[in-house]
Amino acid sequence: MLFAVIDTNILVSALLKFDSIPGLVVEQIFRGKITPVLHDDIVDEYRGVLSREKFAFNPYSVNALINRLLYRGIFVEPAEVDIYLPDAKDEIFYTTALTARECIDNDAQIITGNMKHFPNVSFAVTPREALNLLLQRG
Repeated sequence: MLFAVIDTNILVSALLKFDSIPGLVVEQIFRGKITPVLHDDIVDEYRGVLSREKFAFNPYSVNALINRLLYRGIFVEPAEVDIYLPDAKDEIFYTTALTARECIDNDAQIITGNMKHFPNVSFAVTPREALNLLLQRG
């Protein structure tokens, strides 16, 4: 099992094309192989972004996805950390993953489709890298 904070861009990509690498990541969440690490602010971002008119996602699909993440996920309350990221909105993803590494599993990851969001973060991985980590663990 892999504990991971799922960047919103993974969910967007999976909803746009479920038979993609991000879609496979979401499938592994559904199968219980990846446990999402969550915080209320992250869930709020998921809801806000996935409900944007420009994506035109089916509201039922969005709710079903978020409900599955909530069902499979673990919530943590991250400590404040002094970190600079290119987008301050990504700090909650970083601090949540850091807390998960300290409190749940020291190998918890951030899964992101855009590594530029998390420069120099050793525990940020692409969707493909996350799937490879699962394969390595058996």
